Amino acid sequence: MVSVAGGSTKAVITALFANITIAVMKFVAFLLTGSSSMLAESVHSVADSGNQGLLLLGGKRAKRDASPEHPFGYGRERYVYSFLVAIVLFSVGGLFALYEAFQKWQHPHPIEGFWWWLPPVVLIGAIIAEGFALKTAIVESNRVRGKQSWAEFVRKAKSPELPVILLEDTGAITGLIFALLGVSLTLITGDSIWDALGTGMIGLLLVIIAIILAIEMKSLLLGESASRSNIESIKEAITADGGTKIIHLKTLHLGPEELLVAAKIAIERSDSGQDVAEEINGAERRIREAVSITCVIYLEPDIYSAKAAATNDGA
Repeated sequence: MVSVAGGSTKAVITALFANITIAVMKFVAFLLTGSSSMLAESVHSVADSGNQGLLLLGGKRAKRDASPEHPFGYGRERYVYSFLVAIVLFSVGGLFALYEAFQKWQHPHPIEGFWWWLPPVVLIGAIIAEGFALKTAIVESNRVRGKQSWAEFVRKAKSPELPVILLEDTGAITGLIFALLGVSLTLITGDSIWDALGTGMIGLLLVIIAIILAIEMKSLLLGESASRSNIESIKEAITADGGTKIIHLKTLHLGPEELLVAAKIAIERSDSGQDVAEEINGAERRIREAVSITCVIYLEPDIYSAKAAATNDGA
């Protein structure tokens, strides 16, 4: 099975090469025709290319070893750079497209000249290229998505790259369709308002996607617990010896594949120091076997209290 990080990197690199190629094609079409939809889509592709670069940079920086200043490592750098993606998509992509749509609405000019046929051809080619990039992202996501719906996968994924690429590529194809409709209707009717409307729809789409990404990345930056299935696996692992009870358990993702587990477990009043140490070591070993991404475990022994266990209070 391909690792999440490996699948994420493949999807990001595929999207990067697709967007660089598409951006060049769109800019040429814009320069030859003056279509605002083509300009908006050109900037969109440039923004997406920059975003894929940010995702790759975040993945590289997250691999740095822990330091005294950052004892739990740099795994959350992937969340930071994914949040920057949302900012770039909102400002460079969405707001620019809305501005360009307003300008085209205020100062309309038709698509004319010998190269009038180029924008539809470029847009259709871009849809095909983006479709290939989206297919790669879907294949890699399906390796780790399990039975989750796509909406659940985007909301609950701890690895940010695949949800980002899925939303970007889906938005890119939708935006290209808007652009194709705007350009085609402008060519058919001779009214450039359609081009402006297509540009505006692209801008609104990018702003909405950027807001969704920002909300999801903010949640990851603040710190999310392990998935429900992993929490259940950790609980089962701790209590698997038949004698250990959980008073209090908390989990926190230090990065997409790094998990902090902190728990207070019950011991008998008659247990010796050696008994307690063996019980803790056994629980830690079982947790690591049950949840492979776990990297840091802190187990605190205490006398069992039904009240504390019921209220999830470790005091």
